[in-house]
Amino acid sequence: MNQIRRAEPKDISGLLRLLVQVDMVHHNGRPDLFKGPATKYSAEELEQILKDEKTPVFVCVSEQGNVLGHAFCMHKQVLGDSVLTDVRTLYIDDICVDKQARGQGVGSALYRAVQEYARTNHFYNITLNVWACNPTAMKFYEKCGLKPQKIGMEMIL
Repeated sequence: MNQIRRAEPKDISGLLRLLVQVDMVHHNGRPDLFKGPATKYSAEELEQILKDEKTPVFVCVSEQGNVLGHAFCMHKQVLGDSVLTDVRTLYIDDICVDKQARGQGVGSALYRAVQEYARTNHFYNITLNVWACNPTAMKFYEKCGLKPQKIGMEMIL
């Protein structure tokens, strides 16, 4: 039976493997913007992220301890802004399910764990960004109940 839990240092190699998969999805969709294959964090940076209570990382691990998916989160709050309210947001920086484990409910289980964490810790909302070149992710997030909050636009010159 798979288990969802907070990531630990022993998960770093599995996290790095999945971060390459995330990068390649983005690289394949937007090679003009994303190098590939690469990871956005080094092992040393991941060690620091895992120690920081404001950057919770959740993993889904198999019975054998293999990392099947991850959800990187960040606490965000703008205080004293002249326009924005002071709500606390849990930002999902990254969700990835290993390509070999897709379609098995890993992503949904990770998202439910993120939701529970956000509710338990009294966040106002959960936010994330999704690239237009990743329609599979967009469909997944819509299925989870997320709705567009804002849309980034570009013109390549």
